[in-house]
Amino acid sequence: MNYFDLPLEDFTNDFVDNWLLPNTAGFFDRISDILRSFIDMVTSFLLFIPPEVIVIAVILVSWKASGKGLALFALLGGFYLGAVELWAESMQTVAIVIVSTLISVAIGIPVGILTALNKTAERIVRPILDFMQTLPSFVYLIPAILLFGLGSVPAVIATFVFATPPVVRMTSLGIKQAPEDVIEASRAFGSTKWQLLAKVQFPLAVPTIMAGVNQTMMLALSMAVIASMIGAPGLGDTVLTGISTVNVGLGLTGGLAIVVLAIILDRITQSIGTKS
Repeated sequence: MNYFDLPLEDFTNDFVDNWLLPNTAGFFDRISDILRSFIDMVTSFLLFIPPEVIVIAVILVSWKASGKGLALFALLGGFYLGAVELWAESMQTVAIVIVSTLISVAIGIPVGILTALNKTAERIVRPILDFMQTLPSFVYLIPAILLFGLGSVPAVIATFVFATPPVVRMTSLGIKQAPEDVIEASRAFGSTKWQLLAKVQFPLAVPTIMAGVNQTMMLALSMAVIASMIGAPGLGDTVLTGISTVNVGLGLTGGLAIVVLAIILDRITQSIGTKS
């Protein structure tokens, strides 16, 4: 028996239909146009460069970052993406991952630093991060579609919500874990608060921050299939087509392509963080 009815559904729909959309549609349209232009620019750039050039560059970066094993895997992965004719879809997915990760890092690192230095900010931000991490990804696809339509833009927004918490938490953790004796020595030599942050705490936190960036990038890539449900192009759309048509071969082909990208990006960012 219900002793109290909470018409949350009605309240939410009234708020969206009668206030949010009429008053903020222009604002979100401008954001959507900016993001779409950025995504299209990155995608066009990746597709403009010959695949052979990108593969060679990835092989060299992999060799420098992680050694011959990853370089060989990058070579085989490049051959695979070309052999199954999924190069364009792979670049579309990489473009969405790059844009999402850049936005997450640009916002997440400053917020992480703020939460590490300000306890009030930490108390405010922590429940927001918990909400972002625990809310099912399909739930915030609805407002993303409502505010930004279909395509790559809502995919980037949804990926941002899903992938930002790790970089915020790891940045905060890295700043807090700076050795106290080093901090005290810096203060003894007259370092100001900003000098302490810029020259001591942040450099010492770089490996931890890079681990957060690595996790953010992996989460962004894991959203590829889910984002395809709201019109995002790329490998996720290939997998979704395989699912909807019960085409096991197509789904496996697209899934393996995602795995190739995930392993290469993961190993490169891990190696950069370790060397840092």
